[in-house]
Amino acid sequence: MGLRDIISADTKAILEDDSLGFGWTISLTDPDGTTSSFIGYSTDISQIIDPDTGTIVSGRLASVSIFIKSIIDAGLEIPYGISDSSKKPWVVDFNDINGNPYKFKVSQSNPDRAMGVVVLILESYATSN
Repeated sequence: MGLRDIISADTKAILEDDSLGFGWTISLTDPDGTTSSFIGYSTDISQIIDPDTGTIVSGRLASVSIFIKSIIDAGLEIPYGISDSSKKPWVVDFNDINGNPYKFKVSQSNPDRAMGVVVLILESYATSN
């Protein structure tokens, strides 16, 4: 087993550890409506510090990190942002630490194919009933 294989296995173990680690239930829905559940890492931060000035600016940064092989094994492709608002986007759902549900759409996909992880940058998403 090479170093990349070891790193990939360690990354999977860290991301998908929902009992002792940072693993969190994340639901991913493709544009066709297929939904799968994953364990990964999620963030949703409502204040961001401007790295150039060190001052707090109003904003929101949400993202998830999911092991790519888990996505492929679920029969999905690596999610990506869809800028055409007339098309259905990739949708990500997860609860915050207090159990409140949030829905996002994928705005950017950053796969790391050396470690086998994709980081999805998210933006708020509201669906009409």
